[in-house]
Amino acid sequence: MFAAALAAVVACSSGSRGYDVIVAGGGASGVCAGIQSARSGARTLILEEGPWLGGMLTSAGVSAIDGNYRLRSGLFGEFCDSLATRYGGYDALKTGWVSNILFEPRVGAAVLADMAAGEERLDVLHRTAVKAVEKRRKGWLVRTSSGEFRCRILVDCTELGDVARLCGARYRIGNEEGVVQDMTYVITVRDYGEGADRTIAEPDGYRVSDYADCCLNPLNSKDFEKGQPRWSPEMMLSYGRLPGGDVMLNWPVEANDYYANVIDASPQEREEALRAAKNRALGYLYFIQTGLGLKNWGIAEGEYPTEDGLPLIPYYRESRRIEGEARFTFEAAADPYGSGAPLYRTGIAVGDYPVDHHHYANPKWRTLRREWPAIPSFTVPAGTMIPLGVEDLIVAEKSICTDSIVNGATRLQPVAMGLGQAAGVMAAMAALGRCRVRDLSVRRVQAALLDAGARIQPYLDLEPSDSGFASLQRVGSTGVFKAEGRFGDWRGEMWLLDGHPGRADSVRALDDPEAFALQEIDWQGLPK
Repeated sequence: MFAAALAAVVACSSGSRGYDVIVAGGGASGVCAGIQSARSGARTLILEEGPWLGGMLTSAGVSAIDGNYRLRSGLFGEFCDSLATRYGGYDALKTGWVSNILFEPRVGAAVLADMAAGEERLDVLHRTAVKAVEKRRKGWLVRTSSGEFRCRILVDCTELGDVARLCGARYRIGNEEGVVQDMTYVITVRDYGEGADRTIAEPDGYRVSDYADCCLNPLNSKDFEKGQPRWSPEMMLSYGRLPGGDVMLNWPVEANDYYANVIDASPQEREEALRAAKNRALGYLYFIQTGLGLKNWGIAEGEYPTEDGLPLIPYYRESRRIEGEARFTFEAAADPYGSGAPLYRTGIAVGDYPVDHHHYANPKWRTLRREWPAIPSFTVPAGTMIPLGVEDLIVAEKSICTDSIVNGATRLQPVAMGLGQAAGVMAAMAALGRCRVRDLSVRRVQAALLDAGARIQPYLDLEPSDSGFASLQRVGSTGVFKAEGRFGDWRGEMWLLDGHPGRADSVRALDDPEAFALQEIDWQGLPK
């Protein structure tokens, strides 16, 4: 892998090097897009600004998977299986109460690096930022900090959708008032033992009152009104406990959430906002050390390749949202069969996380809605990744075409990885088939994802390894049978067979893989 990346740098010194597919951003979506594109036969390059792949999973330190524990499949499932193998089984990943899959960020980065290194058609360039793009008759010329590269299809998997903007894609930001979700600078901390003193310097502008209600303690205010529970310090410090014993601090109650809308900000404005977000997080740690008297807890040394021991990037919960061929709304997630166009028929990535918005760090939090009714497990429509008015571009990660509400469910790591895998399939198909992305066959894309072991519908009836799994996914995608939405353990569910024992035989009788792949439907799920 290093040799391939070095060759790319050398090649671009005397002219641009060509690829079928270039993926801008090696985050949760980007690494999966690159791997799947290469597996689909396309010569692929991932351009990543930092030293790690994985984005929010690794570089941002959010190493507790949110949702999809029972919907593991595709590259997301492969990643989880690799983590389980490294730690000694899935039970070894259940170390914190916020998730069933927790891991150390450096371990997650190593797993993803190994997955990428196994693909002969995939090159990865680290510490490489996209500076400009130029549309060619077919494809793009991409100018970066490491040189110039050409591609047939460009995939934007950046954290904030910056490349889609460079390409001229139309987009929206935030809710009706332009408000985005709070960001977080995660801190991975370690208990250095009784008698240790790891107290950091008091951060600039530190105020005890900013953190006094992060947990139950003698400094709690009497008029706390944000509707969040104040857990015990022990619960707070076990929430994100990682398999090696360190703890992920990504705490939603008066802690390290920070509000700043940096999406269309200048580089200098972004840098200033991120310094403030980091300062907010350090103040939270300082309160734990001084306000709670836990001075033995300090920044985990050696976790990240950074001078200050903090993650490489902040956790962005929201980015640009493009205008696409299909728009996924809260209503479509809540009622996929009765909310208008049958977008579920075009599904390519599944999720089961509820709509979760972080707004309490916003000074105007009292006027912002933060809770919505539960939704069943859902599938994201393929057309959300195809920008209107721009050719040879696919957009994934958090910048797909959704409303601001359902973004609170589609932003999570497993969905982003599924979107990336789908983007890889679509990019390779368009590049190798010499066709426009918007002219791709929805059914062929779905068939390729099923061949890769990924779910296209969020049913809990069968696992990818079970006989009849693909049949269930295909027939359910036609709408012949409607799945039943349920709610359990906070997350949503969808069942196609459960409660309908006669359907299994009907599904097998109706399934025809070749006919499915040849069906012509548009990005709204309607017959062409």
